[in-house]
Amino acid sequence: MGYTKNLKDITMKHELINLPYSYDALEPLMSKETLEFHHDKHHQTYVTKLNELIVGTKYETMTLEEIINSADGAIFNNAAQVYNHDIFFLGLTNKGTKLSQELSDLITASFDSVEQFKAEFITKATTHFGSGWVWLVIDEKGTLSIEATSNAQTPLANGNYPLMVVDVWEHAYYIDYRNVRPKDGEKWWQLINWDYVNERLS
Repeated sequence: MGYTKNLKDITMKHELINLPYSYDALEPLMSKETLEFHHDKHHQTYVTKLNELIVGTKYETMTLEEIINSADGAIFNNAAQVYNHDIFFLGLTNKGTKLSQELSDLITASFDSVEQFKAEFITKATTHFGSGWVWLVIDEKGTLSIEATSNAQTPLANGNYPLMVVDVWEHAYYIDYRNVRPKDGEKWWQLINWDYVNERLS
C-alpha cells in the first residue's frame, strides 16, 4: 500500500499499487483484459472510495491495517478490499518461484504435504459460496490454516496474518473462465509468487 503524508494535517492518501508485471505478463493463465478490468477498475474504485470516505474522520491518519482493525461499515469494506486486492495482485507472477524450506515444512506440518495443501486450498476456493476470498494464514502460535472469508472480510479481523490469497469474487475470473471456478483455481495456482509468500512469512 502506498501513501503520501501531508505535513500540514498528517493525513494519508491511499494509492493504487502498481502491478509488478505487465498487463499481458500472466497470459494465457490470466488475460490482459482481466487484469485491466480487475486492477484498473475494481481495485481503483475501492481506493478512490476509501479516500473519499475518510476525509474529516479519525481514519484519515491511519494505515490500512489500522482502519481494518477499528472501522466498520463502508470504511471497513473499502479499506479491507484495498488490502485484500493488494495481497492478491502482489502474490502473482509469471516467473517460476518456489516455496522456501521454512514454508514447505510448515505446510507439511499442517496439511501432511504440499500436494494435500493444494488440493484442500483449491477445494475451499471452488466451494466457497458467493463472493469472497480464500487465504493461507498463520496464527500467533505459528500454525498455518486455510481460511475463507466472505465479501470484504479479512483474516486480520480474526487475529490471523495472511500469507497468500485467491480472489473468488466473480469479477476476478469471469472474463477468462466464465462460471468455471475450479479451472480458475488451477490456473491461479500456476501464477503464485512464492517469493512474495515466503517474504510475508519471514
